[in-house]
Amino acid sequence: MEYCFNKKKYFKMLHKNFKKIKNLHIKDFFLHDKNRFDKFSINFMDIMVLDYSKNIINDETMKFLFKFAKEIKIKKEIKKMFLGKKINKTENSSVLHIALRKPCNSNFFLNKKNIMIKIKNCLKKMKNFSENVINGKIRGFTNKKITDIVNIGIGGSELGPKMVNNALKDYKNHLKIHYLSNIDNNNLIDVLNKISLDTSLFFIISKTFTTYETIKNAKSIKKYFNKKFYNNNFFYKHFYAISNNKKEVIKFGINKKNIFKIFKWTGGRYSVWSSVGLSIMLSIGYKNFLKFLDGANKMDNHFYETRYNKNIPVILSLISFWYNIFFNADTEAVLAYSDRLSKFTKYVQQLNMESNGKNVDKNGKNILYNTSQIIWGGVGTNCQHSFFQLLHQGTRFVPCDFISFVNNNNKIFCEHNINLLSNFFAQTKTLAFGKKTLKKNIKKIEYCKKNLKLYKKFLGNIPSNTILFKNIDPESIGALLSMYEHKIFVQGIILNIFSFDQWGVELGKSLSNIIYEHLKKNKKINHKYDSSTSGLIKYYKKWKK
Repeated sequence: MEYCFNKKKYFKMLHKNFKKIKNLHIKDFFLHDKNRFDKFSINFMDIMVLDYSKNIINDETMKFLFKFAKEIKIKKEIKKMFLGKKINKTENSSVLHIALRKPCNSNFFLNKKNIMIKIKNCLKKMKNFSENVINGKIRGFTNKKITDIVNIGIGGSELGPKMVNNALKDYKNHLKIHYLSNIDNNNLIDVLNKISLDTSLFFIISKTFTTYETIKNAKSIKKYFNKKFYNNNFFYKHFYAISNNKKEVIKFGINKKNIFKIFKWTGGRYSVWSSVGLSIMLSIGYKNFLKFLDGANKMDNHFYETRYNKNIPVILSLISFWYNIFFNADTEAVLAYSDRLSKFTKYVQQLNMESNGKNVDKNGKNILYNTSQIIWGGVGTNCQHSFFQLLHQGTRFVPCDFISFVNNNNKIFCEHNINLLSNFFAQTKTLAFGKKTLKKNIKKIEYCKKNLKLYKKFLGNIPSNTILFKNIDPESIGALLSMYEHKIFVQGIILNIFSFDQWGVELGKSLSNIIYEHLKKNKKINHKYDSSTSGLIKYYKKWKK
C-alpha cells in the first residue's frame, strides 16, 4: 500500500496538535510545567544527557509522535537492520555497520555465516599492523621509522577518520596523519610538502577501488614516488589499500598482503568503524579504538532495546520530523561547543544529506514533501560572532543541536572551559526564551533612538536540543556518532525513503570525463554542449597558461 502521511491516524492527530500550539512560545511551556526538564531529558549511562525541553512541544505532541512511530512500525524497520535483512533495496545489500562495533566474542549471523569471525580477523590484522608501525617494527624502504600516514580517500573515507582524529587529538601518539581527498592539485602538493616519502605510508581507500578522485591522487603519488626513487621494488613497503576489490588493488601494483578489507555491507559514510578507521587506530592506538567502538555499541544497544519514549535517536528523529513537516524548517544547525568537534558538522552534513536527500520514495513515487533538511553550523563561540545574529534576530526558523563536554583533557587554562560552557548554556537559554531589551547601553543614533528598544529585542522561541557529555573521550565520540547515524536512519524510515544509497554522488562524473578529454586534448567544442558550458570552456582555453 502506498505510504502517505495524511492516511495515518496519528499524523492527523499531530496536525491538530500543531494548530493548537504553533503560536505558543517556549517560555509558556516552562511557565505551565515546572517539571519540564525532568520530563523531557534523558541520561544515557551517566556519560551523556539529552535535554529536549527547549522545543515547541507539549505532552500531547510527544504522545502523538510516539504513537505515530508505532503506527508506521519504526521498531520493525530497526529490527530488520539489526537482523541483517537487505534493507538497502536498490543495491540489494544488508546494512551492518552495527556489527563492526559489536564485541568480538559475540555472534552475528548473515546467510547462516557468523560474520563476527571475519570482523575479528580484520581487527586483529589492523591491531598487529598499527602496533608494529607505532613501535617502529614496520619501516620504510630506507629502514627509517614511519613518521607520517597519508589517508587517500574522499567522502566517508576522509570525513569520518579526519573528524574522529580531530576529536580525539588529546589521545594521539607521535604519528602525523594527513588527509588527501580533493582532486585539486593544491591539496596534493600541500600534503607532499609536509612529508618525507621514505618515512610515510599511503592508504588508498575506496570500496570499489574505482573512486575517480581517490585513484587519480593515488596514481599521481605513485608516479611521484617512483620518479623520485627510481625503484618499483620498494613500492609495496609504503602503499596499502583499504578496499573490497582485490583484483583492482593488485592491478594497481599493491601487494595482496597490504590489503585491508571493507565488507560489502559497509556503506561509505558508515565505514569509520571498519578498516577505513585504520588511520584512527594508528593515531590513538588499538585499545582506544576499541573504546571508540564500545561507545557506539552501547548506543546501538540503547537504540535497539529502548522503548520510544526513552530512545534518544528516535526522539531526536521525531522532533526533527516535527519541524521539517509541520514548521517547514528547511535547515538544522549543528553547533559544537568544543574545538575538538570542528569537523563534526561536515560529517553530519554528509551523513544526513547523502542519506536522506532523495526525491523518490520506496514505492518509486515522486515525493511531494521535504526530505532531508540542509545541515549547517559551526563551532562555538566562533559562530556567535558570525551567524548567531540571524538565529537571534533573523526571520528564519532554525532548530538547533548544541553539543558540548563538561570536562576536557587539558589541565591548564581551565577557566577557558568554564567560559565556553557559560556561553553554551546561555545561548540555548536566550534562543529559547528571548529577551525584550539589552541592559547594556549603546550610543543612540538619531534615526532610531525613538525605537531603540525594537532593535534590541530578542523574540526567542528558537528550539534546540542540548547534548551534554561528561567527558570528551573515545567512548563518548563513538556514542555521539552512533546516535546521529540512528537518528538519520529513523528519519529515512519516517520519510519512506532508502537512506543507504547515494546515486546522486555519481551524477555529473560521466560528463566530467568527456569534458576532461576535451580540455586535455584541446578538441573543438562539441555542439552538444549548452551555450553556458561552451562559453566557459572557451574562457578556459583562452586563459589557460
